[in-house]
Amino acid sequence: MEHFYNRPDQLVPEVLEGVALTTGLHFSDDPAARILMRSDWQPDQEGRQQVAVISGGGSGHEPAHAGFIGQGMLTAAVAGDLFASPSVEAVLAAIRACCGEAGCLLVIKNYTGDRLNFGLAAERAREEGYRVASVIVADDIALPDADQPRGLAGTVLVHKVAGFHAERGDDLEIVEQQAQRMAQSVRSLGMALSSVVLPGQNSERRAPELGLGIHNEPGVRQVSPGSADEAAALVIDPLKQSLNESGNGGRTLMLINNLGGCAPQEMQVLARECLKRWGSDDVACLVGPASLMSSLDMHGFSVSVATADETMMEAITASTAAQAWPGATTERRVTRFTPTFSQAAESGSGSRDAERARLLGRVAETIRDSETELDDLDARTGDGDAGATFAAGARAVLEALEQDRLSTGDDARLAGELGRLFASAMGGSSGVLLSILMTTTAQTLEQGKLWPEALNAGIERMQHYGGAQEGDRTLLDALIPAVRSLLEGGSLSEAARHAREGADATAGLNRAGAGRSAQVPAESLEGIVDPGAEAVARALAALTDT
Repeated sequence: MEHFYNRPDQLVPEVLEGVALTTGLHFSDDPAARILMRSDWQPDQEGRQQVAVISGGGSGHEPAHAGFIGQGMLTAAVAGDLFASPSVEAVLAAIRACCGEAGCLLVIKNYTGDRLNFGLAAERAREEGYRVASVIVADDIALPDADQPRGLAGTVLVHKVAGFHAERGDDLEIVEQQAQRMAQSVRSLGMALSSVVLPGQNSERRAPELGLGIHNEPGVRQVSPGSADEAAALVIDPLKQSLNESGNGGRTLMLINNLGGCAPQEMQVLARECLKRWGSDDVACLVGPASLMSSLDMHGFSVSVATADETMMEAITASTAAQAWPGATTERRVTRFTPTFSQAAESGSGSRDAERARLLGRVAETIRDSETELDDLDARTGDGDAGATFAAGARAVLEALEQDRLSTGDDARLAGELGRLFASAMGGSSGVLLSILMTTTAQTLEQGKLWPEALNAGIERMQHYGGAQEGDRTLLDALIPAVRSLLEGGSLSEAARHAREGADATAGLNRAGAGRSAQVPAESLEGIVDPGAEAVARALAALTDT
């Protein structure tokens, strides 16, 4: 026995129940929606005057995020499986449980799954009439050229700022604005002597790494510090340079975080060295050292810094009831609830159009029959399941058509129904992205816009949450040119031609900006069409095929 765990597959629910038992938080232990929430919060009472602040993500980073629930910080936290994002439905259930008339703010760490799942939940909640804003935290500076910096312990400072402004009754726009200011100011960098060991797995010997991710993602480089002061220098010097280059005025705020495996003695020595390296007198406010965002038993630490004005300092130093918040130093001498799951509009409640149903069925059959070819394309640049993912969505559409569950004669209803189908039937990011596309398209059609404008609005939301742009080797490389053609007055046949040209052009792109192929060497991408773009091109071709 190396850790005081029971069964590895029960680690997450047992950890969360332990948090609930020791704090008295409201607790939903339903595997479909693991949510902890302030026990003194009622959305029809407190939620009228105060914005709810919700965060979450994969488990394994405790005390983040449930340890920061309480007056002055989070209202609720949504927990996924180990290192895995919570589902869209779980996040949506948390919004319903917490959000009152004042609205709610989602604080999201910058990982693809978190962005997509929290993003789609936000869109769905807005569709239901909730006021929802969001802030994405991308504070990691380990990889300066990264298009999507990771979200690290700086997220906890965003929790504190958002919770402070919510607690004093500021409106949603102010809470979002102040949280965004902290998210833009904070910078984080970590170093680990060893990687995390997942429950039930054997340990893997790895050299110390600067910038090792909290999910064992590779760092910027391997290092070999001989002492704590050398380790502190490796972390503090890049942070100081980054903060100086930002040009932000204000006093320096520092947070020192234990990634899970450092002894208290090590953390105190590291705190001493970090403060000395920065200049102790130049640090106006210190949070920690403490375990704030861990990575199971990773033997490492991280430091977060920000420049803070008087408003930020007031927020950080204010009292809070959150159990895991260690306080900020400026002078250094189980109750359960049952969540309500999605109550979507009844499928197929709109009118019918036989010709549109026939065309939609033909598109779905084309994608279903392309499963093997799309999988083969994906196997050369990704994990080989793109065809299966798209085919699952196609089969769901065909089944819904067969059962007469789609409002084929009502544009907005049909788009919304397809969005819900894609979210439930398709796995991975593709299903969430297509659901975001169709959900936003439905909302825009409901406003009286035409399909080209509505699809364009959907594409913008996909890009907002997914982070991909045209030219990043994704389905957008076929979809954007097609919709652009429609916006310019082109026919459906012309749009299909532009989609085909866009898909074929991905074979000449040797760098992916999003998706799993973003981790594939350039030489492995050359000459291979992106499977998502290929699926879009085939779908539009089927739509125009007479």
